[in-house]
Amino acid sequence: MNHKSDIAVCFGEVLWDILPTEALPGGAPMNVAYHLNQLGIETKMISRVGNDENGKGLLAFMKQHSIPTNLVQLDDHQPTGTVLATYGANHEMQYEIVKPVAYDFIDVTSETFSAVSKASHFIFGSLAARTGHSRKTLAQLLNLAEVKVFDINLRAPHYDQEVLEQLIQQTDILKLDEHELELVSDWHADISKFDDKVRLISDRYQISKVIVTKGSNGASYFDGEKFYHHPGFRVEVADTIGSGDSFLAGFLSKLISGAAPEACIEFACRIGAFVATQKGGCPVYNGGMNNLF
Repeated sequence: MNHKSDIAVCFGEVLWDILPTEALPGGAPMNVAYHLNQLGIETKMISRVGNDENGKGLLAFMKQHSIPTNLVQLDDHQPTGTVLATYGANHEMQYEIVKPVAYDFIDVTSETFSAVSKASHFIFGSLAARTGHSRKTLAQLLNLAEVKVFDINLRAPHYDQEVLEQLIQQTDILKLDEHELELVSDWHADISKFDDKVRLISDRYQISKVIVTKGSNGASYFDGEKFYHHPGFRVEVADTIGSGDSFLAGFLSKLISGAAPEACIEFACRIGAFVATQKGGCPVYNGGMNNLF
C-alpha cells in the first residue's frame, strides 16, 4: 500500500485525433486519465493546449467527463495538438503527429509540483518528451513522483534511444507492446524468446513490473519473479484507438486497489477489448468489470 493518497497524475499530450470521418479527443495520457477516473481512481492531467477553438473543445470534453483541467496550461503562441489518423491493415491505426504544438511546451509550476508530490502514481509517455521544454519539465516532476509508470508508446520519428533509456531507468512500472519490447531488447542482445526479452529489460533497468500488450492475443505481466499471461478477448473491432491506454488504466485501477496479478491482467484485457469495440479512445461506459461487453 502506498504512503500517499491513491491519486494518480498523468503527464503529456492532449490532442484531437483527426479521423477520416470525424475528430475525437485523444492523447494517450488523457485517455488513461479518462479511464482511471471512470474506474474510480481520482486522476489529474498535466498538459498544455492552445488558446484556440481546439483547446476550448478539449477542455470542455475533460470537464464533461470529470477530468480536472486546473493543471492544463493555455498557450497563446502554439496551437492545440492534432494527429492525423488513418486506418491501416488489421484495424491498426497509422498516425501523422503534428509538431510543434502546445504540449511540447509544458511549464513547471507550483501547482504541478504540488499535484505530483501528493500523488501515489505518476503516469507518462514518450511523445511529450520529444522536445527539450516538456522533457525538462518531465524530468523535474519525475524526481517528485512516488510510483513512476512509463507507457512507452513509441511513435516514429518522435523519439530517440538516449531519451528513452533515461526515462526507462527512472521507471517503476513499464508498459510496452510487442514491437516496443522487440526494439528495446534488441538494443542490448539478440534474444528470440519472449520471456527472456522481458527479463532482460527488467534486470537491466531494475524494473520490477513489466507489462506487454499483444493486440488481439492479450497481454503478459512480469512482477519481477513470475509471469502472468492472459489470451485476451475475441471481439468485433471498431478501431484500436485508446485500447492500450484503457488497458493500462484498467490494470492500474486493480493494482492500486490491491487486486491479485491475475485479476489485474484479466480486467485490463477486458476493458482494452471493450474499447476496441467502440470508436475513439474515450467511449462512454458505466464501469463494472462484468458489464463492459
